[in-house]
Amino acid sequence: MKKLYHLHRGKLLETGKTEGSAWIDLYSPSREDEIELEKLLGIELPTREDMEEIEISSRLYEEDGAIFMTVQLPSATEDNTTVMGPVTLVLVSNTLITIRYHDPRTFTTFPARAARTPIGGESGETVFLALLEAIVDRLADIIERAGYQVTPVSRSIFQAADPRITRNRNYKSFLETIGRAGDLISDIRDSLMTLDRAVGFYAQHIVRREGTEDQRSRIKTITRDLHSIGDHAGFLASKITLLLDATLGMISIEQNAIIKIFSVAAVIFLPPTLVASIYGMNFEFMPELNWQFGYPFAISLMILSALLPYWFFKRKGWL
Repeated sequence: MKKLYHLHRGKLLETGKTEGSAWIDLYSPSREDEIELEKLLGIELPTREDMEEIEISSRLYEEDGAIFMTVQLPSATEDNTTVMGPVTLVLVSNTLITIRYHDPRTFTTFPARAARTPIGGESGETVFLALLEAIVDRLADIIERAGYQVTPVSRSIFQAADPRITRNRNYKSFLETIGRAGDLISDIRDSLMTLDRAVGFYAQHIVRREGTEDQRSRIKTITRDLHSIGDHAGFLASKITLLLDATLGMISIEQNAIIKIFSVAAVIFLPPTLVASIYGMNFEFMPELNWQFGYPFAISLMILSALLPYWFFKRKGWL
């Protein structure tokens, strides 16, 4: 699918003409669309395999007067089925080309907002900078939402003074929430790293061709925001690690408490079992065998031998 946009008085409007477009968005493009653009702009667009290469030289490069920058962006983050995929941004002949095979939400919200609010300028680089700012804002929102997801878990683990809350803890649910948040934060940090490299690469391009003051200022702001979000993501990653360790620790404590109950019960019932075993023997010569009070005596002795260990454990605080 191919979407074409042009700038009119700073607003981004969808058009049907390739010539003069400020932004060409290719979503799972066909080979025919790629060939058409390659002939029109005189460049060779990267294939999906090229976009998935991990070498920096394959993600950030200049060729035939065009700048190619490939970053990793998340999609479907609200459905807990986050999909990470490469997005290539190409600046050539005053036009921005984006190539993607998944659907990050920014590529839906940004055109709609830019159609209502001017983004300033009339070039593809203006669209590129505005799109980067929208991507950074989106990543910040995802990070913030991930923090909100783990807050109830933190409160349940560390602030559950009510015994009823403690009994109703669902540690499996806690681990699932923590695991999803951890995976999401990891993906966002990966995305931030690729964006930081792409922005740095573009900043070098601006320096070489002496870009405008507005471009340099916006790049500095984007870089600062990326580092700030990265620091926040690092903090959340540490918090998630703490919650994971705490949850596993709580599970271990509860398991130990259950094992302790069984151990104490075994010790309590051991003396009565011994008494019952002794008086259950069927030897012919046993002094209490024909004793009138033998049965109540044996019962009382078993009860007493059970109560004494229980009292001892309670006094030691083991129960």
